[in-house]
Amino acid sequence: MRGRWWLALILPVLILEVGCSLNFIKRRLPPPTRQGDGTVLFRYDAPSARVVQLAGEWPANDWLRGQAQTGSYLVGLLEDPDGDGVWERREPLPPGRYQYKFVIDEQNWKEDPNNPQRVDDGYGGFNSLVIID
Repeated sequence: MRGRWWLALILPVLILEVGCSLNFIKRRLPPPTRQGDGTVLFRYDAPSARVVQLAGEWPANDWLRGQAQTGSYLVGLLEDPDGDGVWERREPLPPGRYQYKFVIDEQNWKEDPNNPQRVDDGYGGFNSLVIID
C-alpha cells in the first residue's frame, strides 16, 4: 500500500480524461427576446426532436388551436436551419403578457428552461411567460 499513493493522485485525472464528458450539460439559451424587426425570437434546444412547435395564448396560435383556422397541423412550427439542435421561431407579438410552451414531436409539452418567468398552468405544471413592452 505504501507504493500506491501516486495512484490516488493520478486516478481522478485519468477518470476525467478517459471516461467523463460534459456533453450532458445543456447549452443555455437566452429567453425570448424582441428583435429589430419587431418580432420576438423564441429558441429551444432539442437536438433529437423531429418537430418542435411553439404553443401560446396569442390569437394567431391559441395553444395550437390555430390549426383549425389554417388547415395545418404545424401551427407555431420552429425551424433548425443549421442542424445544430437549436430550434427557432420569430413571432410577431404586440405588447402584452403571453403564456407559452414548446411542443416536442407533437406530444411532449415543455416549459422554456431558459426563461425563469413562469405561471401555474392549472394542470400541476407551469407555462412560461413572456412580457413584451
